[in-house]
Amino acid sequence: MHASSDKPADVAFQPLLQFEMEMAAFLSDWQHCDQLSTFMARMISHNRTDPVRHSNFFSFALNELLEVSFRDGSPQGSIDCTVYRRDATERVKLSFTCPAGQQESYREAVSRTHEKDATKRYHSAISMGQTPNRETILLDLAINFDARLHLEEPAPASITLVVDLPVEGSIR
Repeated sequence: MHASSDKPADVAFQPLLQFEMEMAAFLSDWQHCDQLSTFMARMISHNRTDPVRHSNFFSFALNELLEVSFRDGSPQGSIDCTVYRRDATERVKLSFTCPAGQQESYREAVSRTHEKDATKRYHSAISMGQTPNRETILLDLAINFDARLHLEEPAPASITLVVDLPVEGSIR
């Protein structure tokens, strides 16, 4: 198992909602990303200070993560997404099958969200006007949502993106 050295403790996070779906079914329609993120955001936002705004922010962030798995997804296995909460922070654990050749690029992309030049890299990437890749999407979450990201590799052909989103704290 590989994880970054600044992995947050799991102890205080409480599970809120989980879905699991066969990857082949998930990959059959791009709309699954939006449908799942919208549903999950509405379900977990009901008791937040501003539920509609929280739902919108969370849905956007989760949709981005789901789209990363959709673009890189392999039809084997399943996709598993669990949302946890601790105070003002939602934690998303998104697990999916990932061929060995792509795992290193995920490690690099997550690592870059922790580097000092992350904001510069992000601005450079979006100014080019190209379709966002996994690194740009993960940088977007780190820069614009103040998200903390790390990667777990629970099995040889899968990864788990762990993203802490302080969405409630960012709503003013």
